[in-house]
Amino acid sequence: MSLDQPLPAPPAGGLGYETSWPVRAGDVDPDNRLRLDGVARYLQDIAWENLQATFFAHTDPYWIVRRTVIDVIRPVRFPDRVNLRRWCSGMSTRWTNMRVRVESESGGLIESEGFWINISESTGLPTRISDDGLTYLAQMTGEHRLRWRQWLNDPPPPESESDHQFHLRATDIDAFNHVNNSSYWHAVEDCLVDSPKLLTRPHRAVIEHHSPILAREQVMVRSRVEPTGPQGDPTLRLWFVVGGDVRAAARVSSLATETISASAQPPPARPPM
Repeated sequence: MSLDQPLPAPPAGGLGYETSWPVRAGDVDPDNRLRLDGVARYLQDIAWENLQATFFAHTDPYWIVRRTVIDVIRPVRFPDRVNLRRWCSGMSTRWTNMRVRVESESGGLIESEGFWINISESTGLPTRISDDGLTYLAQMTGEHRLRWRQWLNDPPPPESESDHQFHLRATDIDAFNHVNNSSYWHAVEDCLVDSPKLLTRPHRAVIEHHSPILAREQVMVRSRVEPTGPQGDPTLRLWFVVGGDVRAAARVSSLATETISASAQPPPARPPM
């Protein structure tokens, strides 16, 4: 898969882990839309539940996410209840792509995929997934030679007056002393306030983490909006910069029909009787 390709379809037979919960009031914007940082927290929550419901909690307990793709096909809104399904869509011996489908009872649909790396507790480095873990994941996908390919590697624009500081809070820091993945989406949501057109149609949001941002570091966010596509649809680009070093990059763009997963397309209309 690459930046503008559809996300893989779910496996047959209902494989994967499923759960549900009400949309949280603190995760929505003034229009009751489930924000991207809220989606990211839901992805972490189902990952944690999935871990605790299986042997992974004992054999492979530590994971970090390198890339998150969020396809908002139809917005999820409050108050509603979401049903989530998580499965493996690609794997290697040290990392895996994990898909999550988020569906609301009122018709909202969000598709996502995260590139998760298994981490050694003793070294903090990528480590081999357990034999049981590899067997479990292999049931759900035929892609067993997954490789990391960076998607967002364009250099940031020069410093400008549009740069703004990304103020870190104590609550943004996780157990690894890194800025938690969901916190990066706060900056994306800030910039989307000035690009509301992106939220009016299906859109894909991607964030890649090149290296961690640590507590107390000074983070600047550089951003720009680029007109793309035949209709001049905007693309929002962001770079998280620490001392001139790009630690993470993000992109939000309209989602073309051909990029929407076939399994997420609405069913064809029935012919009149």
